[in-house]
Amino acid sequence: MSTPRLTLLLIVPHPDDEVYGASGTLMRHLEAGQPCGLVTLTRGEAGRTLGLAESPEELARMREVELGAALEVIGLTTPEATAAGSVFEHHHFPDKYLKDQPFEELVEVAHRALTTYRPEILLTFPPNGSNGHPDHVTTHRLAKAAWDRLPEGERPRLWYYASDIPPENEELLAQWLRPNTRHDVTPYLTRKLQAIACHRTQALSTVDFIRKFPQRIMTETFHEVGLG
Repeated sequence: MSTPRLTLLLIVPHPDDEVYGASGTLMRHLEAGQPCGLVTLTRGEAGRTLGLAESPEELARMREVELGAALEVIGLTTPEATAAGSVFEHHHFPDKYLKDQPFEELVEVAHRALTTYRPEILLTFPPNGSNGHPDHVTTHRLAKAAWDRLPEGERPRLWYYASDIPPENEELLAQWLRPNTRHDVTPYLTRKLQAIACHRTQALSTVDFIRKFPQRIMTETFHEVGLG
């Protein structure tokens, strides 16, 4: 029996990269019975700890638990969602050092997910990684390379995280892509905030996101490649 085709596949480097900009969109698709997928490339062991973890390995274990809790809130890993074909892959590439990994190995992870799950939409980070984070930039490169290798007629629509607020950094601004796709996710606001709060060790990232991009809590914005 063939694997059900996904509506949306999200490829990101870290636990928590799924919640800020796309959890409401995931909830909307899942509520409509449309299966979705998430590929997380690292365990996030190089992230902030807020004093809650004493070692990178302990932080990695905590962030895996946090991610699992967030995905339960979103509904991606519930029995109903998995029965409908939703999927979650968690890989253990080294956090903060994706750019130092064999690029072909990274591309193969994304390419295998694309050919196996055949999503209608692929969502990942834009060329500038949104904030220049090297793992975000590398994830863009590997996901785009995997997308490029598909036959033209089999490529999903390609979405990037996007913000209406231009970066202050000139280098990031040179690769800034304006949003051309918007989703009102206010019906899912309570659950979105609950999912964000599951990532306890990354609370400073939550504060930073809300301070800089408060409008993206209720409206999730993306840049669809090729859309006018």
